Order: sequence, then C-alpha cells, then structure tokens
Amino acid sequence: MDFKDVLIVTDLDGTLLDDNKNIADADIRAINEFREKGGHFAAATGRGVAMAKRIIDELDIRTPCVIFNGAAVYDFKADKFLWHSDMPETADKYIRMLEKEFPDIGVEILHEKEVYVTDNNQTVVEHMAFEKLTPVYRKLEDVPKEGRFKVLIAYPPEKIHKVIEFTQEHCKEGVNWVHSSPMYYEMLPEGISKASGVRKLVEILGFQDKFVAAAGDYGNDRAMIAEADLGAAVDNALDSVKEAADIIVSDNNHAPMSEIIEHIRRL
Repeated sequence: MDFKDVLIVTDLDGTLLDDNKNIADADIRAINEFREKGGHFAAATGRGVAMAKRIIDELDIRTPCVIFNGAAVYDFKADKFLWHSDMPETADKYIRMLEKEFPDIGVEILHEKEVYVTDNNQTVVEHMAFEKLTPVYRKLEDVPKEGRFKVLIAYPPEKIHKVIEFTQEHCKEGVNWVHSSPMYYEMLPEGISKASGVRKLVEILGFQDKFVAAAGDYGNDRAMIAEADLGAAVDNALDSVKEAADIIVSDNNHAPMSEIIEHIRRL
C-alpha cells in the first residue's frame, strides 16, 4: 500500500512506549521511513498536553493528535487546540460523591495545559513522580471551570473496582467513564472516547478517504481499534482488545509499530 494514503493512530502507554516509557529504536526507524514516504502518523492518548509533549517532541510528530482520551485534538507544532469538549457541570457533583464515599481517593483534573490535584494520595504522588510533572494543588472549587477536559481517578488496582461499581450506579448521567489502566479510572464528557476523537481528527484533516490504522492495548483503545480499517493490538493487550483487532503484533517491549508498518506495506 502507498503510505501516502495511510494515517496511523497509536496509543502511547502500553503500546508505542515500552515498560520504561521509551520507544524502541526499530519503531523510530520504521516511523521515520513511513513518514518520509508520505505516511501520516499521530497519537491517540489519555495524556494531556504536558504529559504527552516529551513523546511527541521525541518523535517529531507533525500531525495533530488525539489527547485526553478523545476530549481534544491538539496540534503540538502550532501549540494550539483544534477542537475540544469540556467536562459538564455534573462532574463536580460526582467528584464530591466519590470524595465522600472514598476518603482516600486521588483526583487529578486535566486542564488545558495544567494538571490540578484536588485530592492527593500515594497513587497520584507516584503518577506525578513517574511523569516528572509538578501539578497544581487546588481545592475543587478553585480549579477553573473552563478548559477541564477529563478527570482522572487514581486508586490502588486492588481497590479500584469498588470505585467503578459506585460510579456505574451513581455517577453515569452526562459523562463517559473509561478504565484506562489498572490504577486509573477516567471521567470524560458524554460521548467522548478515543474512537470519537479519531473520527474528529479525520474530519479536521479531511482524511475521510485515507486508510486508517489504529493500535492499542487497553479498554479505552478497543472502540478505536474496532472502527479502524486496520485495528492492531499489541501482545500485552487485554483479551477484549485483541478480539476487536484485525492483527496482533509483538508486545510493547518488542517494537510493535515496526510490525504494523510492515504489515501495511504489504497490503
């Protein structure tokens, strides 16, 4: 297949990034060759601007990307939002309910270019340290209303199922919940997902006639993979994600993107 006709959209954590949050040299070479031959390469990630920027810069990604798990399309080269969907007012009510039910819960509010922590716990501390980010600590009522794109609930993996059960019973109206990793559970605007974000990206770029390939590993990637012309799951993906995929490639520690690009080359 001619790479000029292809848009590849990939998840970052657990897919393009290995367990140490690095990108395999073989993947970097394959991505560079893909783009040199006219291909379009973008990320679709739960990360916001600040968390994704290092990776986007490292790969010199010029195509706008889907961030905040689908709540925004951002052009990192132009440093501007091309589209976004803000959290509804009901989000504050749900956060208050969770704070009351789970006093030790961690809450991060991902704003345009800031990460606000309204409820701190060890899972949040470890998250910020791992990402080398300094968040803004604020009370919920002091976080700016406009520009909130998602709420990340951070809780130990062995206990997060209780949060999931609670939200599914009490906190569903007007929002969409996604389980994005063993210790993170995210509240997004209603109707928002990586799949909807990729559809918006395709619309903005005028790529309706392009062949779209999508790669991922977790539940928040499943719909994006299922909707793509070529859906790829890494070998470390959840079984439900593999079931939605057209192909399964090596795990995130063994250069899976090079395999995806080679598969497309042979189509």
